[in-house]
Amino acid sequence: MIRARLNDPRRTMILVPDSAHGTNPATCGMAGFTAGQIPSDKDGAIDIAALKEAVSGEKAKNLAGMMITNPGTLGLFEKNIAEIIHIIHNAGGLVYGDGANMNALMGIVKPGELGFDVLHLNLHKTFSTPHGGGGPGAGAVVAGKTLSAYLPGPVAVYSGATYNLKQPASSIGRLKVFNGNFSILVRAYTYIKTLGARGLKRVSEYAVLNANYLRFLVKEKYPTPFGSDRICMHEFCASPDLGSTIHTIDIAKRLIDYGFHPPTVYFPLIVKEAFMAEPTETESKETLEAFAGALAKIAQEAETNPELLKEAPHLTPVGRLDETAAARNPVLRYTGQ
Repeated sequence: MIRARLNDPRRTMILVPDSAHGTNPATCGMAGFTAGQIPSDKDGAIDIAALKEAVSGEKAKNLAGMMITNPGTLGLFEKNIAEIIHIIHNAGGLVYGDGANMNALMGIVKPGELGFDVLHLNLHKTFSTPHGGGGPGAGAVVAGKTLSAYLPGPVAVYSGATYNLKQPASSIGRLKVFNGNFSILVRAYTYIKTLGARGLKRVSEYAVLNANYLRFLVKEKYPTPFGSDRICMHEFCASPDLGSTIHTIDIAKRLIDYGFHPPTVYFPLIVKEAFMAEPTETESKETLEAFAGALAKIAQEAETNPELLKEAPHLTPVGRLDETAAARNPVLRYTGQ
């Protein structure tokens, strides 16, 4: 859609923040663009000076746009988002929103009013549908006036008392005959209709409340290197401080012994020993406190018996697996042995 709208073969560069999920530059590559990295500043936000430099002078002629997740992967709302979008638009580019973190903004912020030209919504993360092994996944792409005429078609248009299929004026055509799992879309739609506008806003409010409550409970041993003086959104990214010999992977494996599925670790890459907690709106105060209690016990164990963490998990059918070997020498076919 962006390529069709710009209609300029020179514009092949999509800028991506260095804190972004790896799927963002991968998406750029799959779509035939080149991904350019924009560094974060000391507060974990997009470095405005670096962004201006990346689109200055002749460089602007190669700019197709920027792909931004807001809130970012650090769990912080991009305070300068209006300025960032203005800079990209001024340079002739368009802004693509990765809606992975809309769990924090539903009913509170409208991406279109911020200036986003197009955005996808992760139905699996915000609207209750399966993800990964529970898939297949499905998503929704929404566009503002700049790109709505370029949407893949046909789209459903309401006229009078009925819906009809219509091809947008400058549509890029059909993507595929298969556009996702229909039942997944129905589930997300049912979730949205059941909650309603007020309910969706409450989801975001509770997600943000839960993340901040948990962050406060564990901040002494699991501090956040970025945004420690700010309210985080639906998630936060800590850098554990349990001594030089204990790594995040040890904490994650030990959490299994305490009955908790480990959160995302070692991402984003700009956070040392990253430990990302995303409790969501559905966790109770008791569960959050139990999780924080397990992390506190693990911090104590790191001081008194670090080997306990190094050899975890202890209560699973198998112990610590060699994940490096598994990644480098994967066994992808059952041999019967």
